[in-house]
Amino acid sequence: MKEIALLIYEDTVLSSIAGTLDLLSGANRILQEIGQPPAFKVSLVSEKPINTALHIPGQFFHYRTLSEVAYTDLVIAPAFYGSADAALEKDRAMPAWINAMHRRGAEIASLCLGSYFLAEAGLLSGGVCTTHWTAAEDMRRRYPDITVLPDLVITDQNGIYTSGGAFSSLNLMLYLIEKFCGREVGVMASKMFSIDMDRVNQAHFAMFMGQQQHEDEEIRKAQTYIEEHYHLQITIEEIAERSNMSKRNFIRRFKHATSSTPLEYLQRVKIESAKKALEKSAQNISDLMANVGYNDIKAFRKIFKRITGLTPQDYRKKYCRALNMSSN
Repeated sequence: MKEIALLIYEDTVLSSIAGTLDLLSGANRILQEIGQPPAFKVSLVSEKPINTALHIPGQFFHYRTLSEVAYTDLVIAPAFYGSADAALEKDRAMPAWINAMHRRGAEIASLCLGSYFLAEAGLLSGGVCTTHWTAAEDMRRRYPDITVLPDLVITDQNGIYTSGGAFSSLNLMLYLIEKFCGREVGVMASKMFSIDMDRVNQAHFAMFMGQQQHEDEEIRKAQTYIEEHYHLQITIEEIAERSNMSKRNFIRRFKHATSSTPLEYLQRVKIESAKKALEKSAQNISDLMANVGYNDIKAFRKIFKRITGLTPQDYRKKYCRALNMSSN
C-alpha cells in the first residue's frame, strides 16, 4: 500500500484536497471490487495541528503533522489561494520538509500552484515543470534554472511530478493511479469520475494578458503599440525603428523584458484577439483571420494550433456558446 502525504496549508484550495481524496479513495474502491487490496493510505499533513481541522471521514485518511511523518512514499503539494509570496512565507517549513522526504526516497507531486513548493525545495532545478498558466511568467522570473512549460498538463521526471492549473490537476491523479495500479484501474477511475484520460495540453485555457511586469519603459511602449496595431501589417523592423533601436538591440531588450521575442508577442496578441472572436460568433474563419492581421490561412491555422493546441474550428466548437446552442 502506498503511503501518501497530502499537504495542508492555511490557504489550501479545497478542491485540490477533495478531488485528490475522491480519486484515491475511488481507486481503492475499484480495487476492492475486483478483488484486490486497496493501494493508497492517505495522511493529511500540516505543519501545525490546528491546520488539520478538515473533517473528511474515510477508512484510508489520517491527520498528522510534519514532525510525525518520518517517511512516506509520495508527497502531494496542492494548490493555494493568494500570492506565492504569502503562501511561501506562511508555510516556510514545507520546502525543507519536502526536500527531506525526497532524500529519504519519497516521490513528490504538485497540483497547480503547488509547484512553487517543489521549486523552493530545489527539486525542479535544471528540470521542467508545469503549473497554472497564470503563474508561468512569475515562476520563470523566480526560478531561471527551471524550464516552465505551462501548456503541459503533466510532467514526470524521475518521480517528480507537476500538473497544470486548477482541475487539470485531476489528470495527474489519474496518471498516478494508472502508474501505481495499472491501466485497467486508471480507465475505470476515469469513467467513474467522468475525466478525460491522457489529456496532455492545457494551452487552450490560457488567456494572454501581456507581460508588463518589467521596468523597461521603451519596451512597454512597444508592447502598447503592438496591442493597438496588431491588426495591421506591422513589422518588427517598423516597431524597432519607432523605438529608436536597431532591430537586433530591440529584439534583445524585448526578450529580456518580456521573456518573448517581439514576433512571439505579436503572434500571441493576434491569436488572443482571434480566440475572443471565435468565442463570440460564427464569423467566417477567413474574415476573422484578416481582421487580426493574417492573410495566409495556412499560416494562421498553424500558429493558432501551436499556441492553443487546437485548430480554430475546434476552438470555436469548444467555446462558442452561440454555435453550441444552435447545434442543440
